[in-house]
Amino acid sequence: MQDFGFGGGGGVGESTNYAVNSIVGELSGQKGIGTTFNLGAGLVFTNQANVPAAPALTNPASYYNKLKFVLDTGNNPSDTLFTLAISTDDFVTTNFVQADNTIGSTEVHQTYATWGGVSGANVIGLTSNTTYKMKVKARQTKGNQTEYSAVATATTSSPSLTYDVDVAATDVDTSPPYTVVFGTLAIASVTTASNRVWVDITTNAEGGGKIYVYDSLGGLNSVNAGSTITSATANLAAVGSGYGLQIATVAQSAGGPLAKVAPFDGASENVGAISTSSQEIFNTSGAAITAGRGSIYLKSKAATTTSTASDYTDTLTMIASGSF
Repeated sequence: MQDFGFGGGGGVGESTNYAVNSIVGELSGQKGIGTTFNLGAGLVFTNQANVPAAPALTNPASYYNKLKFVLDTGNNPSDTLFTLAISTDDFVTTNFVQADNTIGSTEVHQTYATWGGVSGANVIGLTSNTTYKMKVKARQTKGNQTEYSAVATATTSSPSLTYDVDVAATDVDTSPPYTVVFGTLAIASVTTASNRVWVDITTNAEGGGKIYVYDSLGGLNSVNAGSTITSATANLAAVGSGYGLQIATVAQSAGGPLAKVAPFDGASENVGAISTSSQEIFNTSGAAITAGRGSIYLKSKAATTTSTASDYTDTLTMIASGSF
């Protein structure tokens, strides 16, 4: 190698009785350290991998148990191996990202491609509402390695779920008390309440969120008439009487998506029965969601034999949960 062919200052001394071999050259391992930069001027540093820049460490979706990282190759060749160190206390305690992207005490060396390449990957199993710092070092397969890169910082969020209910004919925010009025039920005809029930859900729950519904009576009940229009899963146009819910719309800004759940996902006059036990009516498809918004029709049909009264009522309760 030509790098070893300068600055020798030595040779071989000979006599009739012995020969002395002096040093022809040696690798310098001395580093110049300054306040703003370090200089690895010797041949040891010439042969090492390039020190990578700080990784990109971000929380792009309010994660509470993971963070996203993307490595910088530092213009190293594709067979270069990288080690990711991570800490919550400025590296007083240092752990490492493992091959399965969890955190452990063992150094793991993988290529840029294995660490996710340009798309990066998520380091998982983190503590919520905690600041993490990450740094990276590189090495060639022959064993030499660099110092660590500069440090990147990101913070996990707290687990969160926000939920709201509105009652209106159109997509607007309203305030309690919430009342849906059917008005006069036409005999043997399906009546759809003019107001819908609207729900909002936003959650960073990794397993997604769900909305449930149940009622107090299992139907529209009249105390005065001693009569109930029983809730049923049915095509109300094809049965004598009944009462139930039908999801009208679903939408979201990001994530999810917000999904309808049977039997409330029918069309036309098909409704799902409400019972006194909670039933799932919406879910977020097992994923976090931002600004999920759904609306529900209430439909009822009175039979010719249904007792006349003005106090047919029911109380609906809707709750939301997240799978964190």
